[in-house]
Amino acid sequence: MTIALLGAGVMGEILLAGLLRSGRVPDELVATDRRPARAEEIRHRYGVRVVENTEAVSGADTVLLVVKPQDVTDVLDEVRAALLPGALVVSLVAGVETEVIEQHLDAGAPVVRVMPNTPAAVGEGMAAISAGSSATAEHLDRVTAILSSVGKVVTVPERYQNAVTAISGSGPAYLMFVVEAMIDAGVLLGLPRDIATQLVVQTMLGSAKLLSETGQHPTVLRENVTSPGGTTAAALRALEDHRVKAAFITAMEAARDRGQALADQARAHGRSAH
Repeated sequence: MTIALLGAGVMGEILLAGLLRSGRVPDELVATDRRPARAEEIRHRYGVRVVENTEAVSGADTVLLVVKPQDVTDVLDEVRAALLPGALVVSLVAGVETEVIEQHLDAGAPVVRVMPNTPAAVGEGMAAISAGSSATAEHLDRVTAILSSVGKVVTVPERYQNAVTAISGSGPAYLMFVVEAMIDAGVLLGLPRDIATQLVVQTMLGSAKLLSETGQHPTVLRENVTSPGGTTAAALRALEDHRVKAAFITAMEAARDRGQALADQARAHGRSAH
């Protein structure tokens, strides 16, 4: 099976590197990028062919769309005639629904939508995938196998994708925000920044591993740290006083709403272009 990656930006390169680590050979992969310098960089770094979009898709069973939302309809219109019959189109384009993509492909073309996240760069990504109107279980299995090279995969109905975006798609930014705050607090409390950073990063990593490997509810694990009248209880009281949990919920609702707005814009643009 040949895989074409249309767009060799950050996520495109993450997928390319993950596929090669998982055992794919360079001859099974082809990439594109409209920036000549970037194309040469990818070609030199990974040993894969980097060609024009139409040439890339002409021999590919699976096409990964990793372009900017505003470019997706133009790219689809460009490659439509060159796609192999039955080729699977996998969209990693934020906020663009499968319906929009299908409008720019031949009738019955299988489409799968993906919301990945950046921890895929270290093999710990979390991706949610959704089938378009013509995608089958086999197509979902194929996408799951591809994305498993960079992390974990869950299948969800497409109506959940905006919520997924708000949780796992944008989630790394929220956690980095918390990490930044904790490091700054450590410095304020008198710790050298490098020591504060080491303490916070390992605490975050260890806590995530504890959640994952024990399977215990986060409330139970939090209570294990919280002695009555102790330091943790005092800190948690301060977080509750500042309504931190409510702020996180509000933030994720804002992310979901913005995702829906972007999807509405993409749908309107797709119909006008079509």
